[in-house]
Amino acid sequence: MRLLMLGGTEFVGRAITEDALTRGWDVTVFHRGRHEPPGGVRSLHGDRTAEDGLKALEDGEWDAVVDTWSGAPSAVRDTARLLSRAGRYVYISSRSVYRFPTSVGVDEGADVVDGSPDAGDVDYPAAKRGGELAALDVFGDRALLVRAGLILGPYENIGRLPWWLKRIAQGGEVLAPGPRDTGLQYIDVRDLAIWTLDAIEQGLSGPYNLVSPPAHTTMEELLQACVQVTGSDAALVWTPPETVLEAGIQPWTDLPIWLPPGDDHDTLHGANVSKALSTGLRCRPVQETVADTWAWLQSIGGEAPQRPDRPAVGLAPGKEAEVLRG
Repeated sequence: MRLLMLGGTEFVGRAITEDALTRGWDVTVFHRGRHEPPGGVRSLHGDRTAEDGLKALEDGEWDAVVDTWSGAPSAVRDTARLLSRAGRYVYISSRSVYRFPTSVGVDEGADVVDGSPDAGDVDYPAAKRGGELAALDVFGDRALLVRAGLILGPYENIGRLPWWLKRIAQGGEVLAPGPRDTGLQYIDVRDLAIWTLDAIEQGLSGPYNLVSPPAHTTMEELLQACVQVTGSDAALVWTPPETVLEAGIQPWTDLPIWLPPGDDHDTLHGANVSKALSTGLRCRPVQETVADTWAWLQSIGGEAPQRPDRPAVGLAPGKEAEVLRG
């Protein structure tokens, strides 16, 4: 299988590239040259936002293209048009394309936001929907739309699970937002990679929600796994969501991954994934995701990379201490 990976040097793109290499696929990685791709790939350089930035892709034949772009949809449009000769186009989209809020249990038929393949810089949901439309306009039933949810695991460059691991490794009392049995729905980046490449082999097309079943783990299981793998003496201080919110602490950003009960939580953690499960999606236990992320963090010196287009996450120590004293 000849794969063209657009990106392939960080997080999702890197996980997909590495899995393709383990399958013995012929992998070409198109990237800007800021990070080294895994060994064993053919490397092409270009910048999709620059004039003639796609020139390196004018030649070459590929059975499948995987695109993780989350910026202007017009970049997906231009790339898809240039690569129309490829066999399939896989666009790593997001469940953010669904109109907020979504009810628990909705599937791929839920209403989506407006989007345009010709759009420039727009907000994240519209960008991902525009990217989907760009792929569909060119590839039709040869386009696969991977609507991922929360993604965790090694190579994470957003900082969510790395922040919790670093904070808990420091020890002491740790503000743990309740309820402790809050169900979490996420996808390990390696499980996303495996399913995506399996889907290419199966010739799947159209949209798929790609995330674990609801309540695959809980907030308590996640944080206890962090305590276990770091060997920390941290004491989790479970705090009611009302107390957390009244202190001005922001869910998702100040306390990554966590959302209090309500529309935000139901939308992010209540998706129907029966379609993906029926086609072979398998999700590893949270303890494995946490342990492997911690091992990766240690292997790179303890500091996770940070995407420049995303703000850093995590609660300020002073604010945490203030709430714990209260």
